Amino acid sequence: MITVSLLLNLAVLVPVCAGLIADARWTHAAYAGVTPARSILLAVYVAIGVASALLLIRPSVPGVATLLLVQVVYKLLTPITVGTLANPVVSTNLAVAAVHACTLALIWRTRG
Repeated sequence: MITVSLLLNLAVLVPVCAGLIADARWTHAAYAGVTPARSILLAVYVAIGVASALLLIRPSVPGVATLLLVQVVYKLLTPITVGTLANPVVSTNLAVAAVHACTLALIWRTRG
């Protein structure tokens, strides 16, 4: 499951980051126009993507658990901070959080 979660991060983040960098038309519906806040979010996404890639290359269970826990918390907060479930970023975040929560449960269960 660790590999699944890390690959899921990359599968989601690579196209999203590319779209944000290119200011693709579809990003405006989900992320609005280019703003400092959107650029900060892009930096966070890139950091999560780099961390995920590095953890695939050199696995560290505590590192993975930390990364996924931070992601689950922020992803679960997005419906509250955005104020809707209708935004595609919010719904995607909730789906990814569910996968990562399962991975975390398995990590904690096997680490006892």
